[in-house]
Amino acid sequence: MALEDAVKVLVIDDDVKLVALVKRGLEAEGFTVDVAYDGADGLWRASESSHDVIVLDIMIPGRNGFLVCSELRANGSSTPILMLTAKDGDLDEAEALDTGADDYLVKPFSFAVLVARLRALVRRSGTSTRVSLAIADLRLDVATRRTWVGVREVGLTAREFAVLSYLVQRAEEVLSKRAILDGVWDDDFEGDPNIVEVYIARLRRKLGASRSRASIETIRGAGYRMRAD
Repeated sequence: MALEDAVKVLVIDDDVKLVALVKRGLEAEGFTVDVAYDGADGLWRASESSHDVIVLDIMIPGRNGFLVCSELRANGSSTPILMLTAKDGDLDEAEALDTGADDYLVKPFSFAVLVARLRALVRRSGTSTRVSLAIADLRLDVATRRTWVGVREVGLTAREFAVLSYLVQRAEEVLSKRAILDGVWDDDFEGDPNIVEVYIARLRRKLGASRSRASIETIRGAGYRMRAD
């Protein structure tokens, strides 16, 4: 499995539940994600590793988001920064931009809007947002949500694409139904876990019809594994 030109995101926020949701969602979209839960660790990670974009909350322990942002800019960092502000925090938004943030998003926010804002920031910074996932002759373009087997395009629904991209990112790993549900569906999903079987069956039919050398293997009693035949 190859993950080419993946956008690397650093999320700095002390809300553990929110960070877990954002991390899982971004990874399902094809990003790679580092996390930090306080200002000092966030500043260190931002300084020591290369990232394409940073998501930075204002109210974090230690150095707050304003201080982290201003220190990164003072040290010459040009990495795009999306700052998370409190609801109705007009002054926070103004200070975020004044300290060097490139954009801001008010909590609570839509995950779809977060992804769109991040892609726009990376695009403006000149970093490619084309994320390609591949295994055998199967290739997925995460940005456009298009799928090919060889040169033939395979039509997938949004959910089918999400399930397939999750499996391809974790090729050769055995993934339980619960892992796939947690990685693709919303946390408040209360339906039948067997919905995973429905989507696996659909993907198998479509990949099989295209004679792909990539396949989804059933591991009895454990789950599913994406593999190259």
